[in-house]
Amino acid sequence: MAFTRMLRCLSRSFTTVSSSSPRVCIVGSGPAGFYTADKILKAHEGAQVDIIDRLPTPFGLVRSGVAPDHPETKTVTNQFSRIVQNGRCSFLGNVSLGSSVSLSELRDLYDVVVLCYGAESDRALGIPGEDLAGIYSAREFVWWYNGHPDCRNLAPDLKNTDTAVVVGQGNVALDVARVLLRSTSELAKTDISSHALAALEESSIRKVYVVGRRGPVQASFTAKELREILGIKNLYIHIEEADLHKTPADEDVLKNNRINRRIHELLSKAATSAAPFPTLGQRELHFVFFRKPERFLESDARRSHVAGVNFERTIIREDGSGKQVAVGTGQFDDLECGLVLKSIGYKSVCVEGLPFDPRNGIVPNIRGRVLSDSTGDLTEVEKGLYVCGWLKRGPTGIIATNLYCAEETVASISEDIKKGILPSTSDPSKPGREGLLQLLDSKNSTVIPFEGWQKIDAEEKRRGCLKNKPREKLTSWQELLEVARK
Repeated sequence: MAFTRMLRCLSRSFTTVSSSSPRVCIVGSGPAGFYTADKILKAHEGAQVDIIDRLPTPFGLVRSGVAPDHPETKTVTNQFSRIVQNGRCSFLGNVSLGSSVSLSELRDLYDVVVLCYGAESDRALGIPGEDLAGIYSAREFVWWYNGHPDCRNLAPDLKNTDTAVVVGQGNVALDVARVLLRSTSELAKTDISSHALAALEESSIRKVYVVGRRGPVQASFTAKELREILGIKNLYIHIEEADLHKTPADEDVLKNNRINRRIHELLSKAATSAAPFPTLGQRELHFVFFRKPERFLESDARRSHVAGVNFERTIIREDGSGKQVAVGTGQFDDLECGLVLKSIGYKSVCVEGLPFDPRNGIVPNIRGRVLSDSTGDLTEVEKGLYVCGWLKRGPTGIIATNLYCAEETVASISEDIKKGILPSTSDPSKPGREGLLQLLDSKNSTVIPFEGWQKIDAEEKRRGCLKNKPREKLTSWQELLEVARK
């Protein structure tokens, strides 16, 4: 969109902001980005806030990470939409940090830059065979069924195997297992992508193994997610009762942690109430504890394709800090499968000019203030540069966790303004939004404002209405941009 047309578009939605107002750029339009914008707008009456995102669509993992059968979780986008329609806030989509605009350019344009771009990569197991076909990260699989344009063509083979293994025992692991096992007639009423629904309708997957290296006492999913998957109709549940045996250390954990105690109770009830064997054609969910993946097995019939996982049995020991860790026993088992989903954690990525801790996948920071390097020097911070969300604390927590995270980061920004570390009024040499749009226009970048997203939103809802769905997502970059620019 040409620069002059872009300014006209924005002027229809945003009130005039004084040139003395602090200018803030937030990179990333997920929950962390929107909560940060909201807190800044409320804390600083004249602030101008611009939220940029590499996608033409806002809302981050609320759109591309939340499972399609969890529509109630997505209602938070109504609140986010109200924030961006504030007269002092804008959304600029299809703007990628690194390629569209560099971090140094943003810092030259804005008084404050807050990085909230989340985690768009994956942790690796680092074991033999991890590059075999049929092995995917849970992030890729989630993006695929949620219609993220980067994973539209993932095309996992669900036809040539009846068994899938999910490595990991967190909420995302339960999400992907539930999508594989849930009736497609139920999924058809959600906003699941059409390509994923078509593949699931033809799926041969009947058994899903959710495998973790620790025990049920240490499982990291929530009781709500566990109850939901255990409640799937006509699903055979299998849990080895021996895995539910509690050690004295386990008893101490359960005594002091209500959440862990409830999860153990749910698993124990499922184990004791399950039928001894599945009925013919019944789908199966197996929880397997105390197993650590050692290597992936290659198929003899399908070269370079996964045929199973070799697991080492584990036991729980306390390390020097008192933390319970899984330790290998030297005993190994093979589990045959044709699909593996690694749900072992998301990982943030670094951009040029940004201090980064690759081991933990975060930007080193103190209460959201970015440190000048990754050595942990607590005295040197990057003036005007802040971080929030997964990039700040790692890929943990729920959507609401980002609210408290944003409060802390914005409190640091306010403290720095109060102490004179940051100017209370905008630096005249930093043009903010206008300067950013001029820069992007000079690079022939196509910028999608919130008005463009509203066109995408309307078209998706229109198409969804034709199929009795809440929306039919546009899943290609080309189509998203074409609709947004109409």
